[in-house]
Amino acid sequence: MSQFSFEYPLAFGLLILFAICAKWCKERSRAIFFPHIHNLMAPSVGKSTWLGLLKWLGIVLAVTALASPVITKSYTNSKKEGRDIVLVLDSSDSMRQRGFDPNDIMKSKFDVVKEVVEDFIQKRKDDRIGMVTFADVAFIASPLTFEKTFLTNITKMQQLGIAGKRTAINDALVQAYNMLSKSKAKSKIVILLTDGQDNMSKIPFEEVKKMIEKRDIKLYAIGIGDSRDYNAMYLQALAQAGHGAAFGARNAQMLEQVYAQIDKLEKSKLNDKKIVEHTYLYIYPLIIAILSLLLFIYIRNSKGV
Repeated sequence: MSQFSFEYPLAFGLLILFAICAKWCKERSRAIFFPHIHNLMAPSVGKSTWLGLLKWLGIVLAVTALASPVITKSYTNSKKEGRDIVLVLDSSDSMRQRGFDPNDIMKSKFDVVKEVVEDFIQKRKDDRIGMVTFADVAFIASPLTFEKTFLTNITKMQQLGIAGKRTAINDALVQAYNMLSKSKAKSKIVILLTDGQDNMSKIPFEEVKKMIEKRDIKLYAIGIGDSRDYNAMYLQALAQAGHGAAFGARNAQMLEQVYAQIDKLEKSKLNDKKIVEHTYLYIYPLIIAILSLLLFIYIRNSKGV
């Protein structure tokens, strides 16, 4: 946004003094030698009335330069600090269970999870998001990307059974942490979702816990379904090691609330920096004022008026 103004507008008050002086301050120096000089100068001045315009143009522009005209441009530079997030989704056989969504009991847990995850992805506009899916094995379904449409399509394509039937949570977390190992983001997050207990991982819990503790990556762990389905203490231990939090969701509505809570906890930082740019224009009226006054003096002296 640009705005024109004067830094010292009170300087225009000098024009009043010049106007008063023009009316009441008469030239006396020549009268000492030529008492009737005004009679001799009158015809010449009459023929050169435009000299007065040059004189006043110079005065007005000189005062304008003194008032310091300036154009001020102000704008806000918004910088958003995005995060790198890896979603770790359980696709084991237990995710086939129906009735997790009271509004549509025919939906499986995995169907509900995909819908909630898709909504979460769309809300994280300034973040890079990747995905790891696991069952017997863990694999990278999507690398870290800003392309939300691509990631949403990848989420829809996930199917139960493609990675097996059992649950390898530890192996999946290793995949997620390895994905974030080369990330240069200031904030890195892993969100684990499971409805079972680890019964297939090749990597023991203690090793995974040590890895999580050493990395500057926050971990949120979500257990869904009946509390007997997953090991709440195990998820709590993982979240504590990752300086995050553990949640439980018995139905679809609670799962939506959990993701909404995580979304609020991990809002992207917005740094607003107001920048003001000043362009000073006094040089232009000053140059014209000097030229006008020099021309006025030259013509007056050359004509002897």
